[in-house]
Amino acid sequence: MSKKSRRHDQILRLVEANPSIRVTELAADLGVSSETVRRDLTELDETGRIKRTYGGAVRTTSFEPALAERLKLHIEARETIARIAVARLGDADSLFIGGGATTRLFARALRGIDRPLTVLTPAVNLVTELAQNPLIQVMSLPGIVEPNEGLVYGAETIKCIKQFRTQVAVMGASGVDEDGVSEALLNSAQVYSAMIEAADRTMILADASKFNSRSLQQIIGWNDDVSLIAEREPPPALRDAIRKSGAEMITGS
Repeated sequence: MSKKSRRHDQILRLVEANPSIRVTELAADLGVSSETVRRDLTELDETGRIKRTYGGAVRTTSFEPALAERLKLHIEARETIARIAVARLGDADSLFIGGGATTRLFARALRGIDRPLTVLTPAVNLVTELAQNPLIQVMSLPGIVEPNEGLVYGAETIKCIKQFRTQVAVMGASGVDEDGVSEALLNSAQVYSAMIEAADRTMILADASKFNSRSLQQIIGWNDDVSLIAEREPPPALRDAIRKSGAEMITGS
């Protein structure tokens, strides 16, 4: 392995351990000049292994653990997010809900709602979760089943989504960075983008492990129709980018 390749691997490890690390800190840790680090970051950005940010970088992710594994992680944070999200629905009576570990806990919290609600979802497990409340009318979207995630996708899914308009789309996230929200699975990303487009506003439920990371496809950029709900505030640069866009940020701390 060349000296540059070893340095690139070190940079990736350092960025993964500390997403907000600066160029000057990387240079000091690696014992090279800031200019060398900037060149390395540019090369890593061009190959898609990181995404450059002002003064540093965030690592990109093209995959994430299967749903069964994710359900075991960050449970307390996700339960906090779910409770906040249910309280922030206001008088909305129609929702799109995406799949994922955090939206699963959101659905569990939503199950206790005491008023009529219509939910459309591509997530098979959310259908059975929500149908336990007779006040919630649940529509399972049609499509091809992706078994690891328990989601449907495809042309029929997109076509069906376009027939409806909901007040809120509730989505999880694979990555949250200064540009917006991204999803690791391409098929899911296409479905989620269509759901967001067919809703008046979007609530993004993301725990802190998703901060300063970028996945395969962006599903929405920050704007004043978007709310981020997290258990704690993002790092300063990300927090400032969200606020500058006009998006709402709601945290449990």
